[in-house]
Amino acid sequence: MAAIPSVSNSITVRLELPARATAVSELTNVIEKSGGLVTGLDVTASGPDRLRVDVTAAARDTAHADEIVEAMRTVHGIEIGKVSDRTFLVHLGGKLKIESKVPIRNRDDLSLIYTPGVARVCTAIAENPADARRLTIKRNTVAVVTDGSAVLGLGNIGPLAALPVMEGKAALFKRFADIDAFPICLDTQDTEEIIRTVKAISPVFAGINLEDISAPRCFEIEARLREELDIPVFHDDQHGTAIVALAALKNALRVVKKDLGSVRIVMSGAGAAGTAILKLFLKAGAKNVIVADQFGILHPEREDIASGEHPSLMWSATHTNTEGMQGTLREALVGADVFVGVSAPHILTGDDIATMNDDAIVFAMANPEPEVDPVEAAQHATVVATGRSDFANQINNVLVFPGVFRGLLDAHSTMITDDVLLAAADALAEVVHPDELNPAYIIPSVFNPHVTEVVSAAVEAAVKRSETVAPA
Repeated sequence: MAAIPSVSNSITVRLELPARATAVSELTNVIEKSGGLVTGLDVTASGPDRLRVDVTAAARDTAHADEIVEAMRTVHGIEIGKVSDRTFLVHLGGKLKIESKVPIRNRDDLSLIYTPGVARVCTAIAENPADARRLTIKRNTVAVVTDGSAVLGLGNIGPLAALPVMEGKAALFKRFADIDAFPICLDTQDTEEIIRTVKAISPVFAGINLEDISAPRCFEIEARLREELDIPVFHDDQHGTAIVALAALKNALRVVKKDLGSVRIVMSGAGAAGTAILKLFLKAGAKNVIVADQFGILHPEREDIASGEHPSLMWSATHTNTEGMQGTLREALVGADVFVGVSAPHILTGDDIATMNDDAIVFAMANPEPEVDPVEAAQHATVVATGRSDFANQINNVLVFPGVFRGLLDAHSTMITDDVLLAAADALAEVVHPDELNPAYIIPSVFNPHVTEVVSAAVEAAVKRSETVAPA
């Protein structure tokens, strides 16, 4: 699938042009011929003979942006000035800041928020630790924690390079759920040290969002922290993805009039996200699931699984593939009703999708390039979804993690359960009204104003039903 120009690779070029009638059209023409997309053009100054213009254009990638600038230089009489990468401009100085909620105007204000007045509040919390939720930032804070070992599609780039992603995640928490989230990038990839560190900083937070930690370590880290902390711990790469995938699948099945318990589901990917999706699908009632990874279909007798070195693979192998099928992903796909990919790009073709059952559902969620070209898949499948924003049906974690944590915080939850995950998935699916549902709209937009409210209410209700709440 050829890449298309994207705002994430857009540039703004300040330049001067001769003041001739055709100058601007010549400029836009060379940009478009070079494959760029003009998204803004502002004349910032004008004289008898020259125009100063700011041109914004979307490119496919950094190299393509350079090609566009070089193409612009071919316009007669042009002078290129400053070239700004808009993505880098957005990140200058970081995307977050901390502001005081109370004014500090004089000595009286100072004595109230700091010494000596603050000592009384400290004493109250020491006598009743539950008051920390009422009297400190703890009531509305989440730690976004990573070790930088599995960042987006970039891999193990380390904690410092992971910081822009964690900042972005914190910004999304604020934008969609008014939660104060802090990026915590740990300079260690040792499982025990990560667990100790998160436990040590946990008093500040009402929840922990684990992010971009590689499998299989992420499984143990999450499990241990859930067991040892009295606040909810949520690995978004696992459970956020699983919630959105289940919500999308529920609605896709409504479109094709099939039932979760009777369809044949084939999954590609047995890492953190794939395992979480599998577990939630099974919890929701899926019966016939086959999972494949780069070595083929998972089954207990497969040599690398039988060795016992990968407990998560053994769990998946023993809870799926009831017919004991062996072979490749392509072989498993024949006659399947649903394909869910959280693996690698371009591992399937449209011809592979053609071997699936009638009214097939395809979720090709590898980013930035999906497992199969969605345009090719749509020639043979009724419903196609990806993780991309430039195709219909984007399966995006931002649909759920703000609402999930808003509900957990509002309920003063001490933990997160499968029932909470299922409640979130059901609520997200129901945001799409039956009158709106169609093959190109099975999941709401991330900017749908009702998503966070509906998901958070469902999560809060699920927590209260389980009675796993901390004192108010």
